[in-house]
Amino acid sequence: MGPKGALIGGPGGSLAAVSVTSEPRSSSRAVSPDVTAQVEYRIVRNGLVREVERGRVNRVDVCDAHPELLRAARNVGRPTKEVCPICDEGRLVTVTFVFGAKLPPGGRCPGTAAELKALCRRPEPVLCYEVEVCPSCAWHHLMRKYPAGGGKARAKKAAPAR
Repeated sequence: MGPKGALIGGPGGSLAAVSVTSEPRSSSRAVSPDVTAQVEYRIVRNGLVREVERGRVNRVDVCDAHPELLRAARNVGRPTKEVCPICDEGRLVTVTFVFGAKLPPGGRCPGTAAELKALCRRPEPVLCYEVEVCPSCAWHHLMRKYPAGGGKARAKKAAPAR
């Protein structure tokens, strides 16, 4: 396996997972506790779509969304204008899941933008995952993940001591 953060192409053109870590005492750079990072997975998504188009990956292997994810997509997902890259029929839907302290073990799937904003404003930090789903063919892909919440705790830490 290669160094952390490296993309490794195998004989079949597959990519290894990218792993980035940051430790509080890292000598490479200082990391502030109030810095937030968003991770985008569009490059991985586009690569997978190309592999399906080339026939290297079967459609049945990528159109396998869990029934609960499909239910969430149909009932509380936010419709997009984008057509499914796999079936070219259905419109993609974005579903957000929020995980964190004082939330159910399976996280929460907010049904409205207001509910999502409220979860992101919690004093406890949360981690949000946005998944795109095609309810027609069951295609799904993680699009981004980002931290939210924890605002009060960050404000207290950032306040200068007198």
